Amino acid sequence: MTDTRQWPAVALLGTTQTLAWASAYYLPALLAAPIARDIGVSVPTVFAAFSVSLVVSAALGPYAGRRIDRFGGRPVLAATNLVFAAGLALLALVQGPWGLFGAWLLLGVGMGSGLYEAAFAALVRLYGSRARNAITGITLIGGFASTVGWPLTIWLEHAWGWRGACLGWAALHIVLGLPLNLLLPVAPASLGAPAPVAVPTAAGAGASTAASEPAVAPPPRSTAVLLAFAFAVTGFISTAMAAHLPRLLQSSGTTLATAVAVGALVGPAQVAARLLEFGVLRRLHPLLSARLATALHPVGAVALALFGGPAAAVFAVLHGAGNGMLTIAKGTLPLALFGPQGYGQRQGMLLVPARVAAAAAPWLFGLCLDRLGAGAVAVSGALGALAFISLLALHAPGAAPLRARPA
Repeated sequence: MTDTRQWPAVALLGTTQTLAWASAYYLPALLAAPIARDIGVSVPTVFAAFSVSLVVSAALGPYAGRRIDRFGGRPVLAATNLVFAAGLALLALVQGPWGLFGAWLLLGVGMGSGLYEAAFAALVRLYGSRARNAITGITLIGGFASTVGWPLTIWLEHAWGWRGACLGWAALHIVLGLPLNLLLPVAPASLGAPAPVAVPTAAGAGASTAASEPAVAPPPRSTAVLLAFAFAVTGFISTAMAAHLPRLLQSSGTTLATAVAVGALVGPAQVAARLLEFGVLRRLHPLLSARLATALHPVGAVALALFGGPAAAVFAVLHGAGNGMLTIAKGTLPLALFGPQGYGQRQGMLLVPARVAAAAAPWLFGLCLDRLGAGAVAVSGALGALAFISLLALHAPGAAPLRARPA
């Protein structure tokens, strides 16, 4: 059963993660054009600055995870609200390309230490190996970041311009995100202490931590290599689809209106898959649900390649469902394979290739579309199949590595 003492922290982190994703990662989709027009650069230049921020976030991920391992999530995540606010304020003031890249560099610092990976590490720091349901919980809430964030960004931009929208998001980090992150439970002094430590939650209840959990025997080094490869490939696919899905569907025979409508199915499919993970798949080892998740995009790619436009909705739903489950797997699978000790730094290192791949994905997959058209789906499908094969080569530690787990 889910430990109800975790839910105050889940609610706090779910809210602050929604704010972080909406105000940074999802911002260029709507503001790139007005920013480019106003400061005299091309739209690709704005996205290039965004890609640089993703590279910065990749470099900082292990460091942020190590700080969370040592001090807990509350001080690190609260500090990122200040960084996000500063980066957004600087973005609102830019007059040219140098300022644009400088603002996104600062926002990359915030993303490297303030998005899902940091939140997952904060939960593992508090709840140890029992953090799986809490990780799923914050992704359920944060899955609505674009649903909430894009309309709010449009409203702010229409009311006060793109600079006012950036300042509005900066203000939300100060008046909403910072106080909520400061309400997170205090982590114990260190993992591996001789007895569990009870800490106050935002609702005043005690929350058990990972302090008394024994270390897990480390799996072979190849496990980390295969896992990092799978995360990198699926991260590439996810970002490529986020940037180019409507164009890919049009190349496969749909109209623009149909491509946009079909693309809108991705979000609900992600949330539905996360609900499935929370309700059913949590009884299975995370490696099984990760394998299922990586298989869905290749299956959808085959359908789209064979049937074209009529299979567009099937492709979007399968891709969205797999992507939604993989977001959770990035938090739960390293925990299951390596244990809670040193989780933050280890997870940050595992995801460095994924973040670099995500930064390169819009450009590289765009080249594939330019040269291959609808055939580009074969590239993403083949990559997804490789990720699935890499997870098939993994096994969980212990005599019965894939046994079902109690809810």
